[in-house]
Amino acid sequence: MKLGVRTGWVYLPVAILLSIAFLPFLWMIVSSFKSLAELYHIPITWLPKAITIANYEKVLFDSNVPRYFVNSTIVSLGSTILGLVFATPAAYAFSRFEFRGRSAWQIAILMSHLLPSAALIVPLYIFLGYLNLLNSILGLILVYLVLTLPLSIWMLTGYFKSIPFEVEEAALIDGASRWGILLRIMLPLSLPGIVVIFLYSFVATWNEFIFALTFANDDTVKTLPIGLAEFSTEYDTDWGAIMAASVIMSLPIAAIFLGLQRVFVGGMMSSAMKG
Repeated sequence: MKLGVRTGWVYLPVAILLSIAFLPFLWMIVSSFKSLAELYHIPITWLPKAITIANYEKVLFDSNVPRYFVNSTIVSLGSTILGLVFATPAAYAFSRFEFRGRSAWQIAILMSHLLPSAALIVPLYIFLGYLNLLNSILGLILVYLVLTLPLSIWMLTGYFKSIPFEVEEAALIDGASRWGILLRIMLPLSLPGIVVIFLYSFVATWNEFIFALTFANDDTVKTLPIGLAEFSTEYDTDWGAIMAASVIMSLPIAAIFLGLQRVFVGGMMSSAMKG
């Protein structure tokens, strides 16, 4: 009985924290099914008196949100996959090879991630303008690559270092090349770490607002965070449409996390055991 009481005291603060974290999402979902008049009604109604899908109809059929959804998907997946392509060999080199200036390069990579976004806007704007990539999908992918690549390299380097070198030695004795070791041994063993980096990069680019607002002014390349702002004008804000669009915006992240949850949790447990 004492053990049960202690366990209850452990779960109580966890339940409170989960409730606080989940409440905004629950309010967003509930509000997306309310009419605009009910959203402005005082006192507040926690549950909709009359469920309506008018907000979703407006978002899906009377706005550019579907186009922005496609743009966000292309940009986020493109920058995430391209980031992994560059981060994987770079992290492997930092974790396994000794070369002049390795520590300095690692510090420089980490420091580049710590720079505020505002400090990068002007040089990136000049760079994209020089390449004629302003207001383009490719330009946004390159910008987000600058945003997520440094931390991806740093995180993956630490994960590669946790893998025993003896695993590679056996492959080197058998005549395997470095690229073969990276692709056939290191990548499968580091799959949980790659999943963590994939989730971090995708979420960071999917929700990013400042760079998208600066480098994508054309409706053909705008992303979802910019699209949400179009429901707010100088005189009015359509909160029902914003809530519905926010629900739609949250679905891919939830789906990806649920689909990769087993690998993600397995990676955290593996890292804890290694520590």
